[in-house]
Amino acid sequence: MMALPVSGGGDGGGGTIADAVSGLVVLYCAIRLVRDRRRPLSRTAAVVFALPVVGIALAAAGAASPGAGITGLVRYLQIFVLVPAAVMLLIRDRRDARLVAWSLIGLALWQGAIGVHQYATGTGASYMGEEIRAVGTFGATDVMGMATVVSFGVVCALGLALGAGPGRQRTVAALCSLALLLPLALSFSRGAWIATAVTCGAQLALAGMRRAVKVFAVAVAASVILVGGLGVGTAMLQERISSITQVADAPDQSVTDRYTMWAAAIDMWRDQPLTGVGLKGFPDHRDGNASLALSSGSDTEGAGAGFKRQPLLSPHNMYLLVLSEQGLLGLLALAGSWLALLVCGLRRLFAARRRAPLGLDCALVACGLLTWQLVDFAYADIGGPSTALTAVLFGLGAWWALASEEAGDR
Repeated sequence: MMALPVSGGGDGGGGTIADAVSGLVVLYCAIRLVRDRRRPLSRTAAVVFALPVVGIALAAAGAASPGAGITGLVRYLQIFVLVPAAVMLLIRDRRDARLVAWSLIGLALWQGAIGVHQYATGTGASYMGEEIRAVGTFGATDVMGMATVVSFGVVCALGLALGAGPGRQRTVAALCSLALLLPLALSFSRGAWIATAVTCGAQLALAGMRRAVKVFAVAVAASVILVGGLGVGTAMLQERISSITQVADAPDQSVTDRYTMWAAAIDMWRDQPLTGVGLKGFPDHRDGNASLALSSGSDTEGAGAGFKRQPLLSPHNMYLLVLSEQGLLGLLALAGSWLALLVCGLRRLFAARRRAPLGLDCALVACGLLTWQLVDFAYADIGGPSTALTAVLFGLGAWWALASEEAGDR
């Protein structure tokens, strides 16, 4: 469903087909559990998934209106509890996990191909006055959508390539990871670049330093050919890359807006340190806590849509969004569950390297996706049509981290 064009312009104002399908997945999983009459979760998994529920429920009770509380409660439970738990329970073995990974790669290749075509034909989202930004089917109002999907594809492909699977599978996965670097670059998404670079570096280090050096050399050579040899977006890419180092010295308006909203989120937390201002409460309290440096919104245009002024309704930092709306209790509960998944996943990864190398590819994929998301959350938050994939990501990570030892070894 994520491969289909987003209806309604992709403004994130309502549910998508992918959200509806994720609900059906949860329902199907519940029916299977009742039919099979088996205990759904281990004690550790139950604790990890129950932690976020506490903070989310408290924040929903403190929402400005019952409607906002219920909407926020359902959304958070969908992304961080229900769908991840269903995905974890429905994945039976490594074959299923690889199927999910290859599905993400296939989706990334599809969206990336559309994005490259948008750049080549000038039919993408507007960037610096030109409609060249690759956004895939997500539209100009969700410029992070394609970048997120392609990043997931790169991480999955690299994990499969670094594993101990069949040589043909590893070769195809390596070629896919290299091919996806082009649409990732043409997304002009600094956040996706940073998260992908950090994650791929971590995957290479976890797979072994000797292999890391070889893959790094290939990636550098591919980058030189794409950017230096073929001249793929050279000037704009160089300017965008150099702007990463200027976020403190000479930030552009988008970075200034982000800093301003971060400061506003912290001020909201100071007013309500334990429970926050309530779910969906950031937009209502933004103007009362933000400085005059905040602009009224961001301009979006292109990719089949006309000019639109998109309001800034979140701090674009998941940790600060949770802190402002759910307080310290909510942040510790939600981020604690994410950290528990990553720690448990890394522990099993090291165990797989010693005794079951055939499962290393699944470990690298699962831990890589978790790492990417936790890094990306430092300058992005949930919202938009691509959010449903975040739930699948956490589900795959939970399968590796919390499923029984037998399931991970099969």
